[in-house]
Amino acid sequence: MATYVLIPPAGSGPWYWHLLAEQLRDRGHDVVAVDLPCADDSAGLAEYTDAAVRAIGDRTDLVVVAQSFGAFTGPLVCDRVRVDLLVLLTPMVPRPGESPGEWWGGTGYAQARRIQAERQGWTPEQDEDPNVVFFHELPPRLVEEATANARDQSGTPFERPWPLAAWPDVPTRALLCRGDRFFPIDFLRKLVSDRLGISPDEMDGGHPVALSRPRELADRLEEIRREVCEVARPTSDRRR
Repeated sequence: MATYVLIPPAGSGPWYWHLLAEQLRDRGHDVVAVDLPCADDSAGLAEYTDAAVRAIGDRTDLVVVAQSFGAFTGPLVCDRVRVDLLVLLTPMVPRPGESPGEWWGGTGYAQARRIQAERQGWTPEQDEDPNVVFFHELPPRLVEEATANARDQSGTPFERPWPLAAWPDVPTRALLCRGDRFFPIDFLRKLVSDRLGISPDEMDGGHPVALSRPRELADRLEEIRREVCEVARPTSDRRR
């Protein structure tokens, strides 16, 4: 059994993960859906990391899954506790010394979105419409629930540089979604390659994939966990 530690995107709480958490628990795993202080203007990435570490407690066999802006917190958790695997899901991959606020300009994100809008033939209004960019895979009922459970996101953690001098010593994989309209797939493929030096894993789905495709996401996370954790573990340990 593993413990999946789920770090949410910006402006989200544990509710975002509830469908995925059910799938992972059905597979026999423990799940920690981290409740970040995202609305607290006094909280930065250090406080986000503290919240995750407290939620983990004394659990072991950790698989940290960090989505979108959560990718700025996930590696900081791995620098504090022993983690078997870090999975960055549709991630804002950080660079040492770069603040999350600087990330948008430093990665060429705006240009990537303009190219996508031109390819799709979207008007400027459509490109800003959450039903077009985020919720296109979700049924109306789930869109209503997602909207009702959205949280305010403080700008404080976007202002300070990412504090690590180098990536933590933890096996790291990136899982991208081919239908992601917020972080276009070509943009993320290049970002992951440039900043992590790895080839990403991919699946179908849009940005809020934990809501739109929880079963498929759980399957892919399990595939990655088995590849990285179980294959690398000595046979004697696997028999315990």
